Amino acid sequence: MKIMSVFGTRPEAIKMCPLVKEIEKQHDMESIVCLSGQHREMLIPILELFEIKVNHNLDIMRPKQTLTTITADILTRIEDVLIKERPEIVLVHGDTTTSFVAALAAFYQKIPVGHVEAGLRSGDKFSPYPEEMNRTLTTRIAELHFAPTENNKSNLLKEGITEGITVTGNTVMDAFHTTLKENYEFQNELLKTKDLTKGRWILLTAHRRENLGKPLEQICEAVKQIVKNNKDVNVVYPVHPNPAVRETVENILKNQERVYLTEPFDVQDMHNLMRRSYLVLTDSGGLQEEAPSCGVPVLVLRTETERPEAVQAGTVRIIGVETEDIVRETEVLLHNKTAYEQMAMAVNPYGDGKASCYIVEALRKWGQETLG
Repeated sequence: MKIMSVFGTRPEAIKMCPLVKEIEKQHDMESIVCLSGQHREMLIPILELFEIKVNHNLDIMRPKQTLTTITADILTRIEDVLIKERPEIVLVHGDTTTSFVAALAAFYQKIPVGHVEAGLRSGDKFSPYPEEMNRTLTTRIAELHFAPTENNKSNLLKEGITEGITVTGNTVMDAFHTTLKENYEFQNELLKTKDLTKGRWILLTAHRRENLGKPLEQICEAVKQIVKNNKDVNVVYPVHPNPAVRETVENILKNQERVYLTEPFDVQDMHNLMRRSYLVLTDSGGLQEEAPSCGVPVLVLRTETERPEAVQAGTVRIIGVETEDIVRETEVLLHNKTAYEQMAMAVNPYGDGKASCYIVEALRKWGQETLG
């Protein structure tokens, strides 16, 4: 069975590479990897880390690209790849524009689609934007739905999807087998110079479209206050390359004592820093899944999440983007040991690190039933 995996962003790569490696191990499966190039430089270190061979690269990235140009470029460029390879199934991941458009292109060629990380919903089609609509539309196209949790499965059932669902856990747990190391040596120049055992370190990420402008300004102002109020606290902020993010962040936090702005980390640096952090402040979806597995509480800089199981488990708390709320909730975890330990010791709901194996088993069963 020829299986084509299509991805194009850094978060997708982190979560798809373990699955690609598992497919490569199978004697009855052929793995084809197609990159969209939605992210370019940020993908290379991940592909090298997992030793992934890329068969096709659509290389769509260009200056000032928009959602429209990304969509049009992927749709037109992937057509020839699908016609040439003619896979039995195309795998896409999550909620990116790459995932939705690759699924649409496969549908146009009448090639079945498997959706990895299916069933996440915020309930608001404009938040996160465009991700909520991307994953909802991908669901309508997909034949197989690999849901990380029972809650994700429930979302699919409510939408009338009753067949092809497998609860697998999240493949990001699988990635930790490759990335986390006890005596890890950081590659980032800043992290090489810092003793992470001294003081308490907060990992901050914030870059979502809905947080650009005033919300991001409020987040940065909160960070200034937190550091000012707590002399043992350091904040590391890998800043997204988006100029709209960088301008705001540098205007408020550049040269701020004990706030370290840096280029985005590679996945190993990120995972190993996360493991050594006291807590995480983020508007990222992936970190809501990753940090709890390391026993690190997560405060989400959003007003909603498509990962409610983490909130229900107690590993994640949604705190919004108001400066006062961010300061207050962070201070609770910095000064209330009981509150901190309740979050740090809660059980991670995202599986046992074998999601890729479960997906491969489901693919094999589907192939036997469908292809003979």
